[in-house]
Order: sequence, then structure tokens, then C-alpha cells
Amino acid sequence: MATGRISKRVGSIAPSATLAVTNKAKALRAAGEPVIGFGAGEPDFATPDYIVEAAAAACRDPKNHRYGLAGGTLELKAAIAAKTKRDSGYEVDPTQVVVTNGGKHAVYNALAGVVDPGDEVLIPTPFWTTYPEPVKLAGGVPVPVQTDISSGFKASVEQLEAARTPNTKALIFVSPSNPSGAVYAKEQVEAIGQWAAEHGIWVLTDEIYEHLVYDGAEFHSMPTVVPEIADRCIVLNGVAKTYAMTGWRVGWIIAPADMAKALTSLQSHQTSNVAMVSQVAAQAAVEGDLAAVHMMREAFDRRRKAMHSMLDGIPGVECLEPEGAFYAFPSFEGVIGRTIQGVTIDSTLTLADVALEKANVAFVPGEAFGSPGYARFSFALGDDDLGEGLTRLSDLLSEG
Repeated sequence: MATGRISKRVGSIAPSATLAVTNKAKALRAAGEPVIGFGAGEPDFATPDYIVEAAAAACRDPKNHRYGLAGGTLELKAAIAAKTKRDSGYEVDPTQVVVTNGGKHAVYNALAGVVDPGDEVLIPTPFWTTYPEPVKLAGGVPVPVQTDISSGFKASVEQLEAARTPNTKALIFVSPSNPSGAVYAKEQVEAIGQWAAEHGIWVLTDEIYEHLVYDGAEFHSMPTVVPEIADRCIVLNGVAKTYAMTGWRVGWIIAPADMAKALTSLQSHQTSNVAMVSQVAAQAAVEGDLAAVHMMREAFDRRRKAMHSMLDGIPGVECLEPEGAFYAFPSFEGVIGRTIQGVTIDSTLTLADVALEKANVAFVPGEAFGSPGYARFSFALGDDDLGEGLTRLSDLLSEG
């Protein structure tokens, strides 16, 4: 006899904490509250004009009014392969590329292709909130590997080996990192890649923030540094962060040929092709130069320094200077236990509620990323809002 109105599989999915914070902040702003939100994981810039113009032209071409190939247009797949070689030195055939409906779709499908029921997937903390959910949907078991501020939020081979069991099937590796801003050095990428290759472990490496690195930090793609991992490596990427194209919904998977073929078959039944106009826009993006990207990175770099300085200057708060992406991930351990405006701060969840209610400042608590006691602050917002929001937070915490 059937039980439960909603399936256990879907009912067990945790809602996106980052979207929840962003939506709550937007609702309060719509109601007239002067909320400043640090939750958004998207650039505050417009998509570059040349990309928009390519999309406008594509709208007028009837061929883009029709269905396309499930795994992406041949032109876009070839452009992604060329871009990958240009930016990371990883040489792949266009047939290894599967174009997806954004980065989250790429994550879900890649994990669907790798994980069987009972398989374990190692996920270093702090992790992007979405990573554990598709593992669970596939019947797998997410295994957090704890990192903290003392290690620069970087997992070591020793930690990964300690977490490995006979059921370990895959590792999710992210550098530059959302939410910590950490960037692994080349020798760290090499050591982890060699460890995974030695034990036959799949690596899903998320490279969506590849161009957002600062102060001499360098991005290194694992299959370039460790070629022997390529047959068990899936690269996840997209245009969202690099080109300020979050709303266009174009991501991609680069995988061994047999996996790419299987994931294309999955997508053929699941969503069919990504919107044709969006694919044309994405092609213009990856074929273009990186001038607009460099402009955005300069702005992020300026904000990064300001955010780090202001957060680290608040008593009870410790913040590493982010090396990549557009997030800071400060520790509030020195704040927990204090009473602020009559509320005892027993966790960063409580702190986030108090900050929103008392100071109109929204940020995502570390519990959402598997790291209680921390919080994620995006610096992908205007300089004035950034300064005002952090001043409000500093004033609030100075009251305790």
C-alpha cells in the first residue's frame, strides 16, 4: 500500500540555504526594509554587451527556435573544448563535452552517472550547499571531510585517506572554493590527484571560479596536473560566474567519452537541449577575450580586501583573506556564547537571524556548508553596500 504524499527521495532534499537567504532579503527589501544581502552567489555586473548582442541576433534566426542536440550544439562543444585548452591546458575532444542547464544540472547529472546506491562520496567542508543532495538522490552517502581556518580550508591527503573506505567511489574537489575562497597550490592538487588515481576514485572537479584568483594565487586543473586521473575525472564548469551569466543557465560537463555519452543519453530524457539562444550566448562568451572578466576581477579584488579588513577587525571574528572566488568565510567562534540585544548567540544560525532582524544584514550561516561557527559573505555586491552592511554588523556585535 502506498504511503506518504511526497516520495521519501524528494522529501529528504534540503532546500538551498543560499537561495533561502537571498529570497528572504529580497522579500524584506520589497517590503521597504533597507536590507543589505551578502548571500548572493552571483556577480552584480551585467552580462558583457557582445554576449547579449550575439543572443539578440540568435533570437532572430529561426534555427534557434527549434530543438537542438541534447548534449549541446556542435559549435558550442567545440568552443568549450578550445576554451578549456586555452585556460587550463587540458586538451579534450568536443565529444567529451555535455552542455547542461547551468552548473547545478552539471553537478546532478555527473553524480547520477558515477554514484550507485551505497557508494560514498568524499566532500571536504565547507562545501557548496548543493553537493550532498544529488549524492543522496542517487542513493549514495555524502562523507564530509572536515577542514577549518587553521588549514586554510584545504583538505590534506592524510584526511582523505582517513575518510576512505571500500565504499568510497568519488571525491568532489573544488578550487577556487565556494564558500571558503581557498585555492589549492599546484603541489596540493597534484598530491590529491595522485592519491585518487592510486585508489581508483572518481574526481569531480568544479572549476566554475577558475578565473577569479587573487594576490598571486593560481588555478590548476587536476587532469592537467595529474594526467593519469583523466579517465576517472569529470570537470564541471559554466559561464555563470566568469561572464556574469547566472540567469542564462549554461553549464557543462567534461568527462571520459563513455561517461559523456551516457550523460547525454540521460539528458535526452531529462531536459533535452539547453535553450538554443543561451547556447549561442555561451559560445560568444567562451570564444571572446577575457577583458570583461579582468575588469570584474579587479572590482572583486578591491572588495575582497575591504571585506577581509572589516570582518577581521570585528572583535571575536577571525577571517582569512580569500584567495579566490568572491566569498569570505569568517569564523564567529569568538562571538558564540555572547548575548546581543537580549539574544544569546548559541550558533551562527542564531547570529544570522539576529543580524537580519536587528541590523538588516543577510548572510548565510556556516551550518549550511557543513561548518558551524562560520558564515559565508559574498563580496559580489557594490562597494557602498559592502561597507554599509559590514559597518552595521560591526556595530551590532559591538553591543554584546
